[in-house]
Amino acid sequence: MPARGTSLRSVISQPSADAPAPLSGHQLTIRSGDHEATITDVGAKVRRYAVGGRDVFTPFDADEVAPAGHGAVLAPWPNRLRDGQYTFAGTQYQVEISEPPTATALHGLVMWQRWGVAQVDDADHAAGAAVTLELRLPASGGYPFDLHLTVTYRLSTQGLHVTTTALNRGSTPAPYGVGFHPWLSPGAGSLDDCTFRLDAATRVLVDDRLLPTGTEPAAGDYDLRSPRSVRGLDLDDAYLDIVRDDAGLSWAMLTGADGRTAAVWMDESMDCWQVCTGDHITPAWRRTGLAAEPMSCIADAFRTGDRLVVLEPGASHEVTWGATLL
Repeated sequence: MPARGTSLRSVISQPSADAPAPLSGHQLTIRSGDHEATITDVGAKVRRYAVGGRDVFTPFDADEVAPAGHGAVLAPWPNRLRDGQYTFAGTQYQVEISEPPTATALHGLVMWQRWGVAQVDDADHAAGAAVTLELRLPASGGYPFDLHLTVTYRLSTQGLHVTTTALNRGSTPAPYGVGFHPWLSPGAGSLDDCTFRLDAATRVLVDDRLLPTGTEPAAGDYDLRSPRSVRGLDLDDAYLDIVRDDAGLSWAMLTGADGRTAAVWMDESMDCWQVCTGDHITPAWRRTGLAAEPMSCIADAFRTGDRLVVLEPGASHEVTWGATLL
């Protein structure tokens, strides 16, 4: 593993492929003040983020497979792709169906790839601690494009700051979207004892496969622009028409029974949210947190073209989001 205090500008050697590792991957822990985050090289996931011992993200064990996209990078598309099929530049492609109940390809291709550790600075100083991971996504029959992905997790006493860049190293344009899958923690209490706020005005309507069919103004139980109780709320919904504060940030905020608020923000590089209360995931993990997912596009963008990024050869795309405990 990288040496403590190594300059962020330094290139760090990879952990040995033969080195023992927990199921979630090699662990990279960074600290700043009472903020602590652990990143795994499998999927470049945030396995745990806590402040003063209070979880901001619902954690999972090191020797455990991430249960429901917990902490994952979602690329080159977030959410679901109908039938795993799409047409781009006149050619039809088929990727593997990864969610059989909906017959969709869920959350892209990088969640289970082992990323390389490119740079690290785990020293606790004014600039914060940081780790950068990278992945040269292998081209495949269903996605025959050459992407180089880089994600930097920087932790300061203000919170977690995440920057992700995709570079098209190939000779042809590539379709692209990106999202992230943090699950906000209710703390020691129940999710039912929390309130939730989301800065967005429009809800995306879906069919029984959770694929978009249209939109409507967020209303009733789905209007989350003011904090409301999570008790009885069953969400697995995307939101558009993002509301931003004076700094240009849009927020998702889960306030627990302890009065602390686990919060995720995204800047103007993304303009979609997906939120999920986890009512329909693996029973052991149901309603143990609330997913607040910043995304560059909603489900099925490879088919609809809605907010789809087309990366020209040599072009890059960068997004920024973060999290903190208030």
